[in-house]
Amino acid sequence: MLGAAIDLADRDGIESLTMRKLADELGVGAMSLYHHVPNKDRLLDGMVDVVFGEIEPPSTDADWKTAMRRRASSTREALARHRWAVGLLESRLTPGPASFRLHDAVLGCLRRAGFSVEMAVHAYSVQDAYIYGFALQETSLPFETAEQSAAIAETMVAQMLEQVPADEYPYLVEVVGGHVATSGYDFGDEFLFGLDLILGALDPLRDPT
Repeated sequence: MLGAAIDLADRDGIESLTMRKLADELGVGAMSLYHHVPNKDRLLDGMVDVVFGEIEPPSTDADWKTAMRRRASSTREALARHRWAVGLLESRLTPGPASFRLHDAVLGCLRRAGFSVEMAVHAYSVQDAYIYGFALQETSLPFETAEQSAAIAETMVAQMLEQVPADEYPYLVEVVGGHVATSGYDFGDEFLFGLDLILGALDPLRDPT
């Protein structure tokens, strides 16, 4: 049932998810669903926990930056698969076991790296604010793959160079018509660039002894 609900939300958006539509998807009566979940909130709890279960917890075999980097990338990948989940992962009042496991693993990685309890909380919060914010931005983009991004960027560059006067918007033309046109723009690269800045700024705040 959770798998069908997630497929429906992935395909049509979370706003399309109702108990009746899910029942139709499963080919059963709507009332039969209530034998499995008491209401839609509990259904959402289960769906969110499935998404948490798709995120790779930080490895104990890697240094903390590598582990955090992989966890962040895995989170972004999961949210790219389930765009409806961006605003829901941290909103549930009754989190499930996968959520507990991931949160505990992240905090454990930070504590073992030498962050105090207070600094571990700060480090966790700033990373998640960045990851979720970046993922939220990606949900509004008019493309889903790197190939689509490149094609749209090429079209936009050509249009912008035709329509935007360089003397009025010199820095925009410099970036779009120069850097983006020649080097391209990859959201994945930008994500890792920002993430590495955050991890680098956090490093002096720990006590590795």
